[in-house]
Amino acid sequence: MKDCTQCGKCCIKYSDGDLFASEADLDMWNLFNPDIAKYTKAGLIWFSPSSGKRLTLCPFLTENPDPANPARKLYTCDIYFDRPEDCRFYPVTIKQMLNDDCEMLEPDDLLKPIKAQADLDKLMKDSRPGFD
Repeated sequence: MKDCTQCGKCCIKYSDGDLFASEADLDMWNLFNPDIAKYTKAGLIWFSPSSGKRLTLCPFLTENPDPANPARKLYTCDIYFDRPEDCRFYPVTIKQMLNDDCEMLEPDDLLKPIKAQADLDKLMKDSRPGFD
């Protein structure tokens, strides 16, 4: 399994209404980062603070040209250390990565999915406390 390639596929796919903020996320944002909290509505994310309408893309996702290949885009998260639990826990399964066309997967991961899942679980251990 490769390191994240910053392709943005997961952020783009899931930022259009498929993410939720946990109570812990909301408490943290309201207390320490109201600039994030203002994009929430009844525990859901991402909503325009001015119109109240759901956004089709995470407002904290930044697109940059890849210095090594200007035709390719790299994506970064402006709230990486304060991102919602849904984002911190992703990816959960190899199947999810496959469905999302995740660029971290390598051919060997598809041939040995049980090993790949174990590798993924080990890689994500610090991002998913309590998911042992």
